[in-house]
Amino acid sequence: MADVAAGKTGTRWRSRAGDRRSTRTLRLRTPVALLALTVLAVLLVPPLVRLDQQAVDLAAKLQAPTWAHPFGTDDVGRDLLLRCVYGLRVSLLVGVAAALTATVVGTAVGAAAGALGGWVDRSVMRVVDALSSVPHLLMGIFIVAMFRPGVWPVVASVALTHWLSTARIVRAEVLSLRARPHIDAAVSGGASRWRVTVRHLLPGVLPQAALAAVLMVPHAMWHESALSFLGLGLPTHTASLGNLVQEARGSLLAGHWWPTLFPGLFIIVPTLAVAGLAGAWRERINPRRRSELML
Repeated sequence: MADVAAGKTGTRWRSRAGDRRSTRTLRLRTPVALLALTVLAVLLVPPLVRLDQQAVDLAAKLQAPTWAHPFGTDDVGRDLLLRCVYGLRVSLLVGVAAALTATVVGTAVGAAAGALGGWVDRSVMRVVDALSSVPHLLMGIFIVAMFRPGVWPVVASVALTHWLSTARIVRAEVLSLRARPHIDAAVSGGASRWRVTVRHLLPGVLPQAALAAVLMVPHAMWHESALSFLGLGLPTHTASLGNLVQEARGSLLAGHWWPTLFPGLFIIVPTLAVAGLAGAWRERINPRRRSELML
């Protein structure tokens, strides 16, 4: 009887372990599929759909989705599928460029503060605290307002307002690494502070910095969309997702839902995909937080 009970218990535990593995696999495959669809749309739709995304056709304005126009048309008859794909291209460019810039700046500042310590660390973190108290969108509006509308002012705006969180993460990781025995051994062996930072501390924080960069891409896309929606981001003739949503406001009030729905989905889907992949990545580099990620 005991052997039977033990067998049932073992089967139950194996079943639960299998369920957890299948859940993690599903949680990984879903964002991979969403991201693959996003990449395929950006790469394949323009050459397959042989239409000019700026072509105006007033006779076909505000048409509901059909086989000829799967996402419908906007208020001047332009194909919304092409407009969304080109808008996603621009938004991804802004998001990736801003995320990489912010990560480089935040990693440099956080590593310097954590490695040098003392008054440098205190001064840097006070500056970070002061800048963090200002809302990102407000600071971004101030930065963009000093330049003409364009891609690179928006990239600079997003990067200069989003390096703060990366600096905090990298500093905390550097302080944790400094307390480890191999760092003490390197210092005792006569290694300079610069050598310890470059050879031991920076490689240790790169996974966290890379994760922060990946998570920052959709956040930067949302930030760009908000600025463009307010009329302060990209030029109005540029097919960014924020501009598409801004242009669709009048159509939505008139009862035409598709000019707002599809650009919004093109913002939400990449965000969900990147968030899911980042969660799986975080689980891989820090398995102890697996229980938190399952919530």
